[in-house]
Amino acid sequence: MRRMLIVGAGQSGLQLALGLQAHGYDVTLMSNRTADEIRTGRVMSTQCMFRTALQHERDLEINFWEEQAPRIQGLGVSVAGPVTPLGHPRLVDWLGRLNGYAQSVDQRLKMAGWMEAFERRGGRLVVHGAAVSDLNFLAERYDLVLVAAGKGELGSLFRRDAARSPYTTPQRALAVAYVHGLAPRLEHPDLEAVRCNLVPDVGELYIMPTLTTSGRADILFWEAIPGGPADVFQGVTDPSEHLALTLELMEWFTPWEYGRATRVELTDAGGTLSGRYAPTVRDPVGRLPGGGLVLGVADVVVTNDPLTGQGSNSAAKCAASYLASIVEHGDRPFDEAWMRRAFQRFWATARHVTKWTNAMLAPPPEHIVRLLGAAGQLPAVAHRFANGFDDPADFEHYFYEPDKTAAFLEEAEAGATEPSEAPDATRTDPADETADETAGEAAEQVG
Repeated sequence: MRRMLIVGAGQSGLQLALGLQAHGYDVTLMSNRTADEIRTGRVMSTQCMFRTALQHERDLEINFWEEQAPRIQGLGVSVAGPVTPLGHPRLVDWLGRLNGYAQSVDQRLKMAGWMEAFERRGGRLVVHGAAVSDLNFLAERYDLVLVAAGKGELGSLFRRDAARSPYTTPQRALAVAYVHGLAPRLEHPDLEAVRCNLVPDVGELYIMPTLTTSGRADILFWEAIPGGPADVFQGVTDPSEHLALTLELMEWFTPWEYGRATRVELTDAGGTLSGRYAPTVRDPVGRLPGGGLVLGVADVVVTNDPLTGQGSNSAAKCAASYLASIVEHGDRPFDEAWMRRAFQRFWATARHVTKWTNAMLAPPPEHIVRLLGAAGQLPAVAHRFANGFDDPADFEHYFYEPDKTAAFLEEAEAGATEPSEAPDATRTDPADETADETAGEAAEQVG
């Protein structure tokens, strides 16, 4: 039986550990916290997982919370206009329907539950904050060492890939609050949706339904341009102050969202998070002082800004890709050549995420402004953009180059004259036909 060591108990590390376990591998998982410490700790992310990533969990039968988590049927975009004496008006507002529902499960809930399942199934869990010296000692005792925790000392094992990392500093300052009591959007009160609010020269406000340790909740997530008017959370440690700042920014920059947030309260004392980091791609192979090699996993080697909501999705896709590469390799050695092939297989998908996210961090060019505006009148445009969150590779066909954008909009405008050809966006989930009909009605009202 081949022996695997995985360092890190996040989405990618635990999903990969459970997948290898299901295939009969002897798996050891290292975590710097116990399941109880994770469950009762601070929120870790703003995860919203789309159809493909959710299917990877279903394939391993670890989708434990699918029946409890809100089913997100749409993704909407609003764009704020220039400031007036009453604040910022809303110039653009539309909703795109998803081909299959998305879901968000608080990682405190998910990672703690997965860790306990891993142990129940016979996995070896070591609670220890691993250092390079630990891996140097352990590497020769395992057939493969995978590093799925890149903070601190372990991150130094993987060199920055300058050619794939255009940014050297953080492009957004992140501030998250999990809340109860958010009212529905008036435009689609019966439809769960992620809402992306773009405020030029300020940043973005994302709002998404989630399942947390205390039940259904919503995530309020500011992505502030560093040094801008929404970059106000640095040094804030009091959760109540964090929420108050979140709401103040909403009242001024996104009053259409603030109107439904006047009665919110934090889900718990650990329901806030803030920070910033530079998007970075790294060499996937780390070399230990003793000569042993380790393979970096997911955001250890491909770190994107959360702006496009791809963190957990990319982590799930990386775990699935690495699992396939490991199983297909059989009993052969996991040498450096294999490690680089395994990463390239993942990068074939991840590169689209990196390209799209880095593009969205920059001020939008004129053809993208036109695209986002056109989605308000053309449901086919809203539909395609929304589903790019599941498959960012599709943006290659119409997003980056002005001539491709123009051709796509011309096609969408022509199709809008024939309603029978409008996309049927949610029929891939037969069990949700009622919810799909509601999504269609909401899309028509907003569009």
